[in-house]
Amino acid sequence: MAVARLKFLGKDEEEIIHEQSVKCLETIGVKVKSDKVLDMLEGLGADVDRKTQVAKISEEMVKEALSTVPKQMTLHARDPKHDMRIPVSSWPHTGTHGLATYVLDLRTGKKRDSTVNDIAECVKVADALEGVSYVQTSLTATDAPLLTHGLHELWTAFKNTTKHVQGVEIFNAEDARKQIELGALIAGGEGDLRKKPSFTVIHCSIAPLMFEHDAVEAMVEFAKAGVVVTTMTMSLSGGTAPVTLAGTLVNANSENLASLVIGQAASKGARTVYCSSSTPVSMKTGAINYESTNQPLIAAGLAQMAKRYGLPCMVGDWGLNDSEEVGMPYTFSETMGIALSTMSGTDLQGGIGSLDNAKGMSIEQQVIDAYVWENVRKFMTPFEISEKTAALDVIREVGHGNTFLSHIHTARNFRKEIVLRDPEKGRFEATLSKAMAAEAREIALRILKEHEVPELDRSIMKQGDDIIRNHEKDLASRGLI
Repeated sequence: MAVARLKFLGKDEEEIIHEQSVKCLETIGVKVKSDKVLDMLEGLGADVDRKTQVAKISEEMVKEALSTVPKQMTLHARDPKHDMRIPVSSWPHTGTHGLATYVLDLRTGKKRDSTVNDIAECVKVADALEGVSYVQTSLTATDAPLLTHGLHELWTAFKNTTKHVQGVEIFNAEDARKQIELGALIAGGEGDLRKKPSFTVIHCSIAPLMFEHDAVEAMVEFAKAGVVVTTMTMSLSGGTAPVTLAGTLVNANSENLASLVIGQAASKGARTVYCSSSTPVSMKTGAINYESTNQPLIAAGLAQMAKRYGLPCMVGDWGLNDSEEVGMPYTFSETMGIALSTMSGTDLQGGIGSLDNAKGMSIEQQVIDAYVWENVRKFMTPFEISEKTAALDVIREVGHGNTFLSHIHTARNFRKEIVLRDPEKGRFEATLSKAMAAEAREIALRILKEHEVPELDRSIMKQGDDIIRNHEKDLASRGLI
């Protein structure tokens, strides 16, 4: 099938990125702040310096990890009709925003700290939106205890969607084990969770080339339980990675390969999604610069590296608004950059509903992003290119200078071959405009009033609530919360 894709690297350039990444891991290595994980890597042949906590990973270790990691997988949902197969054969599965720290109140429009109830509402709206394939936990539950807010976010998402859930906040291995217990309740048990993962998690290395103690030990727990780990690198050109685009690609690729090795060391055959949210920093402010031309090119380059290894990936982004107000604030060229990011070859991407460089979230923006995505993704409709579809026999029958309009071949095929955008949703696509915000708000409020998400079984609800409640009591008894 022919599918529109942005290609950035030539084959020789892919090879350079790979070779330099392997050299980086062999000669510079990665800092792993966990003796447990260093023991695992040393057991596989890594050269480990205990004083510096640096593990140098050989090319053979990388090759072995690539040989055992699954190349295809299904990300399961509470309702099987929302199951997602990756790699994709057309457009990427697109999900909501990750973990904003504030929300624009849907009813007042005011900026405030986000709560568990806000998470429930934004996930419920996402459940109803056709343009949303899966949900991230989206917001920080600031009304929950610090050490358990990730559990509250994950459990709230599970209760308010039948789509696949991607968790974002994990504190440590203990927290990971509790999240695994919640995921097992949704899947039907720990064995079923391993066979049909009901959620994925994002694990971030600390660029450049470091794995923090609690996060990496949590990653090991998820790998052992069969939960899909999305190994996000945030290599920032000029900040946490070389300012050159090639240097950023090498840093991000090296961190992904190191994550892959750690996951396979924890559990051979552990499911892993190659992942990046990399972009330059502003040389004026030091802030993340998602609006640079480099960002979609970095995404395209890393997608090519993931495909070189045969790995499913999450390297694109579909956030249409980095301002603090709902709407479409971008110029055409800026919007084009966002569109190109989605055509990089990524299998998954997040960002729906994001505001203010990922710090904020709006349910109205979620509606706008999802509606626009429904039209944009049609550019990645797969088309069959074959002798049959070339239709030479039809060309012969119609003859020179005549029309194909009345031929039966046209009547039989035009509906699937001519792809049209939805003009109603097209009204949400105006750049430099806030005009669609009021309508998006009405749509969101109507969804919250009318859309019904099937409730979890009462016994499962109680078990999940008890897992969180008992864990919080235990943490309190230890003086941790």
